[in-house]
Amino acid sequence: MSGPSALALAAVFLLASGAGQSAFAGDCGNVVAAPGLDWSGCSKTNIMLPGSDLHGANLSETHFDSTDLSDANLTGANLEKATLVRAWLKNAKAEGANFARIEAYRSDFSNAVANGASFANAELQRAEFSGAQLANADFQKAELGRADFDKAVLTGVNFSFANLSRATLSGATIQGPVTFGGAFLYLTRIEGADLSAATGLAQTQVNLACGDKSTKLPAGLQAPGSWPCPPDDKD
Repeated sequence: MSGPSALALAAVFLLASGAGQSAFAGDCGNVVAAPGLDWSGCSKTNIMLPGSDLHGANLSETHFDSTDLSDANLTGANLEKATLVRAWLKNAKAEGANFARIEAYRSDFSNAVANGASFANAELQRAEFSGAQLANADFQKAELGRADFDKAVLTGVNFSFANLSRATLSGATIQGPVTFGGAFLYLTRIEGADLSAATGLAQTQVNLACGDKSTKLPAGLQAPGSWPCPPDDKD
């Protein structure tokens, strides 16, 4: 093919390609964090964004590895499938934010306010949630091996089918129902935890976990003879 027809097809191809890239990559050239911006698919790794206002922003599939988002406002932001490996979100405001399917190994969410946020299907091994406010957050099917929830507010949290192996729930505030249906609780630290209103919790799960005489279980469940467990090896 040659002549005007070939040129026309080439132009259509270039326009379609450019439109597709823009739709996926968002406004990556915008270096100023702002509410509602579109950084979807952009690379924003190893940069300093503490205190940034990104509420309502589209941050899906954005690369934030080793980025400092501490004290940032992420309220209602969409971070689905973003990468946040070793990122800092300490003290972040993230109520109602969408963290579904993120990769956030060893990331710091300590003291974050993320009530009602979704972490469904997220990769959160060794993530730090100490002191975080997570009431009614959704962690179903999340990978939470060795995650730390010390002093976090977990009332109403959904841990259905989550992997909580060696995670720490001891010291968390749980003043109502928490869902554990199908969750993997191998050596999960629940010493002193009040799980009396927990739902979906089975004796087989309790037998795998690590509690003590101060752990409160739902009616019909009892502490196994293997309690208390030896101290956890954090290595």
